[in-house]
Amino acid sequence: MKSFKRFLLLTIVASLAVFAAACGNSNNGSSEGTSAEGGEELEGSVVIDGSGTVFPFMSVMAEKYMTEAQEGVSVEVSRAGTSAGFKKFLVEDGTDFNNASRQIKDEESAQADELGMEVKEMKVALDGLTFVINKENDWAQELTEQEIIDIFLAEGNKKKWSDVRSDFPDEEIKTYGPNENHGTYEFFWENILEEKDLAEGTNLQQEYSTLVDLVSKDKNAIGFFGYGYYESNKDKLTAVKVDFGNGPVEPSLDTIAEDGDYANFTRPVFTYLNVGMAKEKPQVLDYAIYTMQNAQQVASETGFAPLTDEEIQKSVEELEGLK
Repeated sequence: MKSFKRFLLLTIVASLAVFAAACGNSNNGSSEGTSAEGGEELEGSVVIDGSGTVFPFMSVMAEKYMTEAQEGVSVEVSRAGTSAGFKKFLVEDGTDFNNASRQIKDEESAQADELGMEVKEMKVALDGLTFVINKENDWAQELTEQEIIDIFLAEGNKKKWSDVRSDFPDEEIKTYGPNENHGTYEFFWENILEEKDLAEGTNLQQEYSTLVDLVSKDKNAIGFFGYGYYESNKDKLTAVKVDFGNGPVEPSLDTIAEDGDYANFTRPVFTYLNVGMAKEKPQVLDYAIYTMQNAQQVASETGFAPLTDEEIQKSVEELEGLK
């Protein structure tokens, strides 16, 4: 069993190596190492599903935990999407954590209450909704916030690039994005488009890698997803600089902030903890604490803006209180 687990772990490490290298290796002062008291060795499993946006962050976190903190614990991270993940989380004997690129909905909280499940929200980082275009697109590298909204809104009636600006090419705009399983789609549709209909023909996909491929091959494409996926695919895509009223702003780890230049398209990302599982299984609570202790470093490594020291400290203290 141990050799099989090590094979799986090496597979995870290999698949993440390119992503981690592309996203840098800055350290924002987070503490490393196991959170188990007195160096206690733990065993068992931790099961995580949910957001594809949060997946790179949590995958790197899992790899660090299994190699640097608790070799006896197996952490499984999947990426069904935020909404699909909540369906696996909000059931009897469901997953231990659900990653989410949006906050839990009222109906999901009600479902947890019906199950008698205590759920703890863990804010882990900040993400910037990033709009990407083909490398050959040399006309739409800077757009206003309203132009982007109009491109993706059915009522915006921007079918060709020349409908956006008269000096843009007279070519059909191809819009792309993640599908309804993803919190990224829900955040965009609910918060940016205010729940209005998407432009007809918008191509929605389950896999972010598919979106990267489609936009990289279509000169007239514009798509959106979390900043981390752009950061790891800069060689294939161009990020649109967005003018929110004070000049164009490029999404970056410096501009993505809830009170920063890119605030309008900034959102927190989360993982949700089943508190009952954390109290029942020591490795689940230990992993939750480890995640927050190392959140700043892993965020910076995987294309997210890190939380403040104060936010991290408060979250760790709350988790420690569950012991």
